[in-house]
Amino acid sequence: MNQTIAIIGSGFSALAASCYLAQSGHQVTVFEKNASLGGRARQLKKEGFTFDMGPTWYWMPDVFEQFFSDFGKSPQDYYDLIKLNPAYAVYFGPSEVITIEDTLDKIKAAFEREEKGSAHKLQKFIDEALDNYNIAIKDLVYRPGISPLELVTPKTAKKIGQFFSTISREVRSSFDNPKLIAILEFPVLFLGAKPSNTPAFYSFMNYADFGLGTFHPKNGMYSVVSAMTQLAESLGVTFKTNHAVESITLQGNRATGIIVNDQSLEFDYVLSGADYHHTETLLPQAYRQYSEGYWNKKTFAPSSLLFYVGFDKKLKNVEHHTLFFDVSFQEHARCIYDDPQWPKDPLFYASFPSITDDNAAPAGKEAGIFLIPLAVGIEDTPELREAYFQKIVDRFEQLTNQKIQKNIIFKESFCLKDFIEDYNSFKGNAYGLANTLLQTAFLRPKLKSKKVNGLYFTGQLTVPGPGVPPALISGKIVAGLIEQQMKQ
Repeated sequence: MNQTIAIIGSGFSALAASCYLAQSGHQVTVFEKNASLGGRARQLKKEGFTFDMGPTWYWMPDVFEQFFSDFGKSPQDYYDLIKLNPAYAVYFGPSEVITIEDTLDKIKAAFEREEKGSAHKLQKFIDEALDNYNIAIKDLVYRPGISPLELVTPKTAKKIGQFFSTISREVRSSFDNPKLIAILEFPVLFLGAKPSNTPAFYSFMNYADFGLGTFHPKNGMYSVVSAMTQLAESLGVTFKTNHAVESITLQGNRATGIIVNDQSLEFDYVLSGADYHHTETLLPQAYRQYSEGYWNKKTFAPSSLLFYVGFDKKLKNVEHHTLFFDVSFQEHARCIYDDPQWPKDPLFYASFPSITDDNAAPAGKEAGIFLIPLAVGIEDTPELREAYFQKIVDRFEQLTNQKIQKNIIFKESFCLKDFIEDYNSFKGNAYGLANTLLQTAFLRPKLKSKKVNGLYFTGQLTVPGPGVPPALISGKIVAGLIEQQMKQ
């Protein structure tokens, strides 16, 4: 029987769920509080420049392929995909750069130049990471996080030790060179936790990095949002922008709809792809599953200070993705997870999409996105933003041996207060809950409300976790759970 379904938010997980539910014949309406779709993956356009405001990395192309293939489509039906070479570069000091190219053989050669014998060690490490990838991405991450038994399979039984070891321990048992260690620990930052707190099983992210490579959709990550929106609309999904949901209506313990823009609308099911904590505040206290204390005890992935900068010239000595690891990772991580505060000397990341994509900036100019990971819940003021922009620009000029400050046409910033204001993000988090051992799979907030029938959740605060590919998977899983309930 076809049902009416309201979806709150229009991020990747919500868009994915809308497609699966509409494909099953249901009447789906998506309500987005902002003026444009995409959630954190919105676009900023200014003076001929185009910036992805959120995700800029396109990893795990097989997950995107799987999503579109579920509808008889492929990504190439909607956008052109460019494999980056180099994938990215990492600065460890002035003119001290390691470049990660587009094949494992090239990466092994780069490792061997830094540490003799490391190419063989890297091959062994990536072989194990591939095995983990096949188990995780082809099986485990598509499970709904209902029971710990979901993690128990003949294959995972052989990996039990990796759930109780850490990425940091495994990497450091094979590699001594601090630069190579930093590069191998980098991918798990997408999971939102320190390598020393991330289970070794998550080395599958290293296979995503070195084995599958890094891609760029023509016109940016927003091309994926546009593709999913186009697909959803072709399946009959209705989108409502500038529609902030004010509350979820109940009859007894059953969700009956939403109130949006002072209007009460009835639906058979409600699915939220918005911030999980915020969504529960749309319910009476008695119907919330998780207390403020619960959320405050959780380990959150970082927030971010982002700058979107237009330059009046092309920049030198940088790649499309460039990481600046010239200061202590351990000290910066301490300021995010252990003693939340602004780091004295922050690591930072920069993306220059106009190196690859002519549409990102006017001819002869450069679009730059700069990101500093930060702790959630800390102070955010214009003065702090400006001081930290100056910190990273000064270092950028020194490390890349070029002057850029007088070439800035404009800059826009986005930080904790904006994450809260635009996305109702708990404590201003940017990436959801970290994937630590105690926040994995069935230990994450549930996709299905335990207290309200007909209310579901999807996205980076629930299963399977942070990142764009997991968001697509989350949308598919929750759509399946809703279908199951309809058949009961």
